Amino acid sequence: MTTKQLLIIGAGGHGRAVAEAVLRQQAYALTAFLDDAAQPNQRVWNWPVWGTTSMLGQCRDKVDAVFVAIGNNALRQALHQLVQAEQIELATVIHPSAIVSPSAVVERGCAIMAGAVVGPDARICEGAIVNSGAVVDHDCVVEPFGHLGVNAAIAGGSVLGHSAWMPAGAVLAYGAK
Repeated sequence: MTTKQLLIIGAGGHGRAVAEAVLRQQAYALTAFLDDAAQPNQRVWNWPVWGTTSMLGQCRDKVDAVFVAIGNNALRQALHQLVQAEQIELATVIHPSAIVSPSAVVERGCAIMAGAVVGPDARICEGAIVNSGAVVDHDCVVEPFGHLGVNAAIAGGSVLGHSAWMPAGAVLAYGAK
């Protein structure tokens, strides 16, 4: 089986954190980055930044999948739509130190970062971020493009809404919506 070549959109802090997870996960081979603030000859560690997201169509034959590593929920959603319009697979990245229940559902384009916990029967919808140390308890839903910051937690049966942002350390009580 050949490892899929992965392009990461976003060369900032979240992009580098996702790249590190990809390198540790070994489900994809990191190929390059795109970033709308790209500088000529820019690199992230040993990998090139090919240019801006306007080049995405030109990358279709060079990669097998794309991960959108942008913290801004609205921009992440728009870029997901761009990737889908180009008919490129959206990757999901789960850091190997994350704990994800076998009964949880994690949809395409999600990032489950280092030390995160996703409990039984939880659902992490498209494009969501469960950041480092965050907890999504049993029976919770993180709706599309929701984002739990570092060490944020949603307790059993809670719902984090579409494109909602929970800052670092925030807590959503049991059954809250």
